[in-house]
Amino acid sequence: MTRVLVVEDEEDIAFPLVRTLEREGYDVVRVESGATALKYAADDEVQVMILDLGLPDMDGLEVCQKARAAGYTGAILIVTARAGELDRVVGLDYGADDYLSKPFGLAELQARVRALLRRTGRLQQADAEPEVRDDQLRIDQGARRVFYGAFEVQLTGKEYDVLDLLVAHRGNVVARDRLMADVWDENWYGSTKTLDVTIGRLRQKLERADVSERIVAVRGVGFRLESPADT
Repeated sequence: MTRVLVVEDEEDIAFPLVRTLEREGYDVVRVESGATALKYAADDEVQVMILDLGLPDMDGLEVCQKARAAGYTGAILIVTARAGELDRVVGLDYGADDYLSKPFGLAELQARVRALLRRTGRLQQADAEPEVRDDQLRIDQGARRVFYGAFEVQLTGKEYDVLDLLVAHRGNVVARDRLMADVWDENWYGSTKTLDVTIGRLRQKLERADVSERIVAVRGVGFRLESPADT
């Protein structure tokens, strides 16, 4: 199982991160200090480190630098409120692989983690993405684009996030609560009708693009992306 190390001392930020990653099937370990993070980084079982810069005992950049100096070869994703270009460049220079500014969507975090695992070659076979058939949608997560054959389906940001989650669990039901939590985040207090409206727009766009896959509602549970060949 792919192990993800979450280095975050703020409970309200760490809790949704850990829960979302665990839902994806990752073995998640959460620590609150840089010193503890470095101990875990020495373990080859950690494939991804999600690292906050504002830690109580040391700066996250120092953690990143020391982890690399000690031989850590896994991916490092920095998450921070420091959004300046200089901070981003410094983080990458210290050995980080990617940089995500707060606030961020949980769906984007998931996509970044999957991309890092592919990029670093640490994605385990059990987590490998299945081959996409010609009659199925294809997601380019790095570019946040959706294709059906050679045709690109133009989507808004939230439409993309919902579809990305449905494609990742193609053929299985994704609960409404999970879609709301992952796409609109844990702090969304608006109506869940927002999800229904987004699903409605997605269906229209897929139909206009002659996509054979369909988004099916499972009453009282959520939604499932189906291919005609699988029904």
